[in-house]
Formats: sequence, C-alpha cells, structure tokens
Amino acid sequence: MTEEITQDKINSVAWSACDTFRGVVDPSEYKNYILVFLFIKYLSDLRKDRLTELNAQYDGDEVRIDRALKRERFVLPKHCTYDHIYTKRNEANIGEIINKALHDIEENNKEKLEGVFRNIDFNSTTALGETKDRNSRLKSLIEDFSDPVLDFRPSKIGKKDVIGNTYEYLIQNFASDAGKKGGEFYTPSEVSELMAELLKPQEKERLYDPTCGSGSLLIKLAKQVGSRDYSVFGQESNGSTWALCKMNMFLHDIDNARIEWGDTIKNPKLYIDDKLMKFDVVAANPPFSLKKWGEAEAENDRYNRFWRGIPPKTKGDYGFISHMVESLNEHGRMVVVVPHGVLFRGSREAKIREQFIKENLLDAVIGLPEQLFFGTGIPAALLVFKKRREREDVLFIDASKEYQDGKKQNKLRDQDIQKIVSTYEAFETKDKYSYVSTIDEIKENEFNLNIPRYVDTFEEEEEIDIAEVQKEIESLETELAEVKGKMNEYLKELGF
Repeated sequence: MTEEITQDKINSVAWSACDTFRGVVDPSEYKNYILVFLFIKYLSDLRKDRLTELNAQYDGDEVRIDRALKRERFVLPKHCTYDHIYTKRNEANIGEIINKALHDIEENNKEKLEGVFRNIDFNSTTALGETKDRNSRLKSLIEDFSDPVLDFRPSKIGKKDVIGNTYEYLIQNFASDAGKKGGEFYTPSEVSELMAELLKPQEKERLYDPTCGSGSLLIKLAKQVGSRDYSVFGQESNGSTWALCKMNMFLHDIDNARIEWGDTIKNPKLYIDDKLMKFDVVAANPPFSLKKWGEAEAENDRYNRFWRGIPPKTKGDYGFISHMVESLNEHGRMVVVVPHGVLFRGSREAKIREQFIKENLLDAVIGLPEQLFFGTGIPAALLVFKKRREREDVLFIDASKEYQDGKKQNKLRDQDIQKIVSTYEAFETKDKYSYVSTIDEIKENEFNLNIPRYVDTFEEEEEIDIAEVQKEIESLETELAEVKGKMNEYLKELGF
C-alpha cells in the first residue's frame, strides 16, 4: 500500500534538505539557497504538468506547444528547469549553471521576477566553500529535491496550498534557527493571525505592510479577505528578504502584489504624484527601537510624516508608527507591534503619543506574552489605530499571561487569539483582563499607556488562619520528636 503524502511529510523532507548546509552556512543565509531552489522546483513542476496537457492538446506540435508555454504565468526555458539542472549535478561548474538558469528565469519574467535572484550566488566561495566542497553541497541539495515527496505538480497535489504552506513552514523554522536575526524577516504565524483578525480586511481593500519581511503577515491579511478581490503592497529594506517576499507572494498565488525594495523611512517607494499612497489596512512588525533609523532625513521629510514630532535619534519606533498612520486613508485602520517602552517613554516620544491620543486615533493597547518573537525574549504590545473613530475611550487588554509555554518560543493558542479578538470587538472591561479607559483617565496619567495603570491583575493572597498554622506547626514538631527518638534507638542498637 502506498504511503499517503501529507503536508507534514512534505515539510519534513523539505526541511531535511537543509542538512547540506547546517554547520557550514549561517541559517540566516542558507535559507536563501533552500527557498530559491524550492521556487525553481515549483516552477518546473508547474511547467511539467502544463507540457503534458499541451502535448495532448496539440498532438505533439512543438511550435504550437512552445508558443503556448510562452503565454503561461511564468516562462521557464528548458535549460532553467529543475530536471535540466538535475542532469548537470555532477558538472564541475554546477554553481555557474544554476546562476545562469536564475538569470534567464529573470530575463524571461522581467515584469514579475526582475531582481529577485540578484542577491543569491550559487557559485559563492565565501558562502558555500571552495570548488570541491561547493560542488558536493550543491549536488546534495539538487538530489534532496528529487525526492518523490517534493512533487508539486498540480495534478499531484490538487488545488491545496501545499507549496505555500511548505514555504511558510521553512521560513518559520529558519527564523527559529537564526536566533536574533530571525526576527528580522518573520513574524510568528499566531501573531500574524491575531493582527489579521483584529483588522478584518474586506473585499476591494488595499493592504499594506511597510516592513514586510518575507511577507507572511501580508499573506495572513490577504487570506482574511476570503476572496481574491484585494490589492497587496509592501516594502522591505533587506534585498535578500525582499526577494523571499516576492517568491512567497507568487507561491501563495498573489501575483498582483507590489513589493518594493528600500528603506521605508528614508526612501518610501509607495507614492503617487509626490504624495504617500493611502491604504485601508496597514499592519507591521517593525524593528524594535531601531538605532540610526533616519532622524536626520526625518527633519526634511518631503511627505511631512513627522509633523507631530521627530522621534529620538536612537529609537525609531515612533518613526514607523508615524509613517503607518500617515499611510492610512480616511477610513483606514492599523495594528503595529511595539516594545513596551513605546507606551510610557518620555520626552519626544511622550509628545507624539499625546498627539495621537488627542487626535482620537488610538483604539486599543494589547499586551502580549514574553518570548513570542524570534530574536528577543521581551514581551511586546499591539497598538490598534483607527481613522474616524466613533468612540473616544481606549481599550487596554493584558493578554500577557495566557499562552502555550515552549522551550525556546512561547506561542499564542487559538483560544488566546479568540479571547483577545472577542474582547476587542465587544470593547468591554473584563476583570483582571481588560479595561475601557476614558480620555480623561489617560490625561490624568499624563498620557502614559503602561497597561498595569489600567488593567488591575493583582491577585490577593488568601487570608492565613494563624490558629490553624500553629496547630500544623505543633503537629510537625511532635512528628519530628518521634522520628528523633526512633533514630536514637537505632543508633544505640548499632553501638553509636
């Protein structure tokens, strides 16, 4: 009986392909080689299925088949396919052969893939070792992907999002392995799910992540819509991560996403007629308290994003928040992940925070558990902003104590996510969990948003019955005296 090929089995086999690089290449780097190769394998399997269909349709007429292949979603010349690369796996210049294939894939799909592979070099001595070692590793990688389990032909896997799920699985594992660098390109799936459910994107809306990393949060937002009637936008400063995001979008069948490469604060790429583009839904997990975030550029910002105040030179949190708020359209809403210092730090940040509250933009403050994010153990919070709020109160939620404990990483469970979402939607006070604060209360606290000021989670200790405790002490002393007596008898018998 043939063993059923499950998503878990596919994920496991794909993850084992990383063994070739473990201990040799840094996890934050070898993810690029694995994920690019997964992408090539996927495109090749798509082409293989389509070629079979066209052969039957055109009775083997190569001219008509070739013409049809050039009109496909992706154009993949034969020498760029995984199968062709597999036949060349023993060649002395296999790294160059793969690089040439990537170059030609870009050339044949410029509108979609231009620049995607520019930061990956399969012939790199620095990353992959001297020629003999490099060739050996590349051969192993190629052969790993020949496993029948990694067959992504639509005729094999159907319409399930198998390839997208595998890509996400790998990215999450790479983030876990990469330590501090992991948080730079991936927001934990459960946190992304929570943010998407809080925002509830709708059909025809424009979705935006200004620090999109590998794109996982954007994909969660898109899936929340429930149809394909939406548009996706993002920007990422790291070139390799930008490429991963582009591939991630294609693997999740989001071909119309506009993902720009560049520093969002210093050089925002999403604008029209010298004005920032506006969006219905904005979500992000920016780098925490980024130093050298762009204070000098902010002073002469052409888009006037920092009119409420310029954040401190060594803490860029409010730089990203300001950019996100200015990117909202008149009915827009947003969620941003922040370190807790953003809630209460003084000086410039206090003035910006005060201004946001006076404009009635802040809707909720949600405290999350510690050790949720890759690369940092500190607890974080979510800030929810809304344009044109009908209420003036602010909801505070302390969700820091409800999670699944993990050895390396804690995790939000489904019930934790749903409790946060239902409390936010009800906008209600719950004993020791949430509190609806008036603006006057926040003013009395000098616009300090530290959650314990609003949500009282103090648990009173049970009253101690002194008389009962005294009885227990006397009982224990009696038992101890009896034990000592018996011990002395045993010692006498033994001659001590």
